[in-house]
Amino acid sequence: MKIVLDAQRCTGHGRCYSLAPELFDSDDEGHSIVLTPDVPDGLESQARLAAENCPETCISLVEGE
Repeated sequence: MKIVLDAQRCTGHGRCYSLAPELFDSDDEGHSIVLTPDVPDGLESQARLAAENCPETCISLVEGE
């Protein structure tokens, strides 16, 4: 699974890095950054939770890469 973030749409609600701190962090303005685009084994549910809770739907998950 791979994380794809549309940084242009992120407004910095912070849900992703609150729900999945192993996968996301924030920049100096509070906008999301992906720590590792390739989701490590065992963190798939956190990646899905972050994507499902993004108000701007700017997080996509690509399966099978």
